[in-house]
Amino acid sequence: MCRANGKRASATLETIATLTSRLADTDRGQTMTEYALILAAVAIVAYITYQVTGQDIGSMVSAIDSALSNA
Repeated sequence: MCRANGKRASATLETIATLTSRLADTDRGQTMTEYALILAAVAIVAYITYQVTGQDIGSMVSAIDSALSNA
């Protein structure tokens, strides 16, 4: 009976070791999540900047286009 308990304990330790090594590999997923959050933040800032200065940029591009057409 002690041997059976010893084998179970060994199997349990192996299972714990396997799960621990799998948890150590989750850093890749965490890094991808961080990159996705950074990308989302940059996209939001770009969108807000475009909304605030969108008409100014459009008129500036039109002015440059007409200046190049007249040149």
